[in-house]
Amino acid sequence: MAQIDGLPPLREVIATHDLQAKKALGQNFLLDLNLTARIARAAGDLTGADVIEVGPGPGGLTRGLLAEGARRVLAIEKDPRCLPALAEIAAAYPGRLQVIGGDALEIDPLDHLTPPIKIVANLPYNVGTELLVRWLTPPAWPPFWTSLTLMFQKEVAERIVARPGSKAYGRLALLAQWRSEARIVLTLPPSAFTPPPKIDSAVVHLTALPQPRYPAPAKLLERVVAAAFNQRRKMLRAALKSLDPQIEGRLDRLGIAPTARAEEIGLEQFCALARDLDTPRA
Repeated sequence: MAQIDGLPPLREVIATHDLQAKKALGQNFLLDLNLTARIARAAGDLTGADVIEVGPGPGGLTRGLLAEGARRVLAIEKDPRCLPALAEIAAAYPGRLQVIGGDALEIDPLDHLTPPIKIVANLPYNVGTELLVRWLTPPAWPPFWTSLTLMFQKEVAERIVARPGSKAYGRLALLAQWRSEARIVLTLPPSAFTPPPKIDSAVVHLTALPQPRYPAPAKLLERVVAAAFNQRRKMLRAALKSLDPQIEGRLDRLGIAPTARAEEIGLEQFCALARDLDTPRA
């Protein structure tokens, strides 16, 4: 395995600092620096951007981001055991890596960054989806980030890019595709990680759109989508009745079959329904 910098191989770093991955923290370390560099390149040109990385662990992806020219990297790491190894990377890249110890769900990184900002991370499995939803549902749009390049379990990645009619299609696909362009850019087998997870992983690249694809009140759209997919086996006229007792009439007016199920309805139709529900009926 070729080295991308003058720092020790990651297996040596893990041995030196006794960094065995912890299941409780959702850790699976990616040790091949060629692969971490590929993930960094999937984020596009980094030379003019600040990058947020969540869960860097021993710093494999961190090194890839810095070697690929990231202007600055802000790494947020919950596991204090990893901080000395990350400090060694910071010393090798003076002024370009800042490490914050703590929980990414509780830290506001914006005080430390200058736009444009990209987020690139091998997300801990136990918080990955929650972080993605937060990044996709800010109070205002466009968001503080220009792109997200994130590793998930493959099944989660497939839910993000899923199309209507597929089993993977649901709330995550609609949230992602309403406001971003999402595609899977890399798939990795369990053997790429230490310890190997039980399933494949995949990297998804999401580029923020300047405006949502279709107009809709954000909070109401989220409520409509949640209600529809929380009872995805039910017909829409039943699944959405809690939103409006007259929902069947609204669906008919919009050309949406009241007997359809959520997985059959496209993003544009969900947005139209959210707009209609936002309009009081006499």
